[in-house]
Amino acid sequence: MKPTPRVVLDTNAVLSALVFAHGPAARLREVWQTGLCEPLVSKATAGELIRVLAYPKFKLNADEQHELLADYLPHCRTVTIPAKKPRTPPCRDAFDLPFLELAVVGKAHYLVTGDRDLLDIRSKLLCPVVTLETFLAAVPGAEKS
Repeated sequence: MKPTPRVVLDTNAVLSALVFAHGPAARLREVWQTGLCEPLVSKATAGELIRVLAYPKFKLNADEQHELLADYLPHCRTVTIPAKKPRTPPCRDAFDLPFLELAVVGKAHYLVTGDRDLLDIRSKLLCPVVTLETFLAAVPGAEKS
């Protein structure tokens, strides 16, 4: 029996899973809620999610933001990033660095993203950097969720 995969989900993947009721993103939400994967978060990645949920374009009031966070964060394992940052592949977007650090320190099995900058460095990171669809196809039981 394989261990539950530890996964770093970029902010867009989490946001899509929390906001959309159908399709692959909705399946992702079911996957973490049923324990088919263990999402990893750090202070920086959780902070970015909180910041993005407050964007005016989403029109979410504070209660709605807290409700969405409550559908995600309790299913996550918090990983502390050490003061001495881990070695990560170079990336073009500094905002992607916390996700790379989390993948390294958390010994992630996958980093799930649609971000082209992260997908472009997939061969340089120890864990696979994959799209949402690729991740769902790789996790046993996820295709049925």
